[in-house]
Amino acid sequence: MFKIGDKIVYPMHGAGIIESIEEKEILGVKNKYYIMKISLDDMRVMIPINNIESLGIRKIIEDDEEHKITEIFKKSVFDMEKNWSKRYRQNEIAMRNGDVFEIAEIVRNLMAADRAKKLSAGEKKILINARQLLVSELMLVWNVDREQAEVKLDKIADINS
Repeated sequence: MFKIGDKIVYPMHGAGIIESIEEKEILGVKNKYYIMKISLDDMRVMIPINNIESLGIRKIIEDDEEHKITEIFKKSVFDMEKNWSKRYRQNEIAMRNGDVFEIAEIVRNLMAADRAKKLSAGEKKILINARQLLVSELMLVWNVDREQAEVKLDKIADINS
């Protein structure tokens, strides 16, 4: 169970901070919810407490794990699936999973693919979404605003380009 002030990740939505825990009645059913402020914007989401495991909610990575992001960008791009639709589905599944290290790999791979040959509109959208998810978590890990996190991520991403 999380508490107010915890920094968490809601897969496909991003990272944020739990602002409150509230009981709400929706469609005649009372449930407790985490009210989370997403770090990228002022959006707030209600997360039903009884569904946190099935939704993949987790704490953000620890400061001592942050170096793994840099290590991912230092590595060469692995052979990616040649079929773009299969690659798209694989990336979507990994993003739904919410693992920040898998998301960092998606960003690295798609950035490299975009430099080599422009991405399709669908893959460009995946890259944008994956990058936003990564930035939202890194903002909280590094305790910086969006612009600072993006600049720092770009520097890390340029390591192997």
